[in-house]
Amino acid sequence: MTSRPLSQPAAQAGRDARHAANPGDTLVSTADHALLRNTFRLLSMTLFFSAAVAVTSATMGWPRLGIWLTLGGFFGLLMLTSALRNSIWGLAAVFALTGFMGYSLGPMLDAYLALANGPALIATAAGVTGVAFFGLSFYARTAAATDMSRYGSFLFVGMRALLGLSIAAYVFSLSMLALAVSAIAVLLMCGLILFEVQRIVRGGETHYIMATVTLFVAIFNLFSSLLHLFGFFAGAEG
Repeated sequence: MTSRPLSQPAAQAGRDARHAANPGDTLVSTADHALLRNTFRLLSMTLFFSAAVAVTSATMGWPRLGIWLTLGGFFGLLMLTSALRNSIWGLAAVFALTGFMGYSLGPMLDAYLALANGPALIATAAGVTGVAFFGLSFYARTAAATDMSRYGSFLFVGMRALLGLSIAAYVFSLSMLALAVSAIAVLLMCGLILFEVQRIVRGGETHYIMATVTLFVAIFNLFSSLLHLFGFFAGAEG
């Protein structure tokens, strides 16, 4: 006779109870560990691939994509990835999506590399992004972490509002609004990283491909927003 598996709330309660004595312990079961490992492995590969495409795009001087083509390509490939996530073609779609995002980042990197302090700004933004991601992902795996599930709706609404503000800033050439959007994006992306890693750890996310996409988008936007902010305060942008 096999034992009946715990429901998700019951399983989570059990994990919380086991770690109550030591809040610093991580809340990762065997299954969750496998999902987290697969997610981080795929995330690492897509980040390297996207970075390679971005560098190639920047050095080769590939043309900048317009905002509508960028948004259309992103959401189109995102929907394709979601539709194919349960087949081997889902992996191909992930790399197509992340490669496309890397291409769209290339012209921005090219503009910064042309500046005297541009390479330092890029390196600083990349370093801060990496430290933030690893710090937040570690914190999200601990029993002491704030329960982010209650903020899911807030993050969803915030992302939609951020997209609308970004389009408005671009269409109407509002530089200060674009700067505010970048600052808000940093906070939202940090929250999204906490939210998604915690979903993996606590059983809310069960598919490593979609988890990878969410974390990649958060890291991508965190990096580009930090680069914009650092560039502005360093006087690289007007």
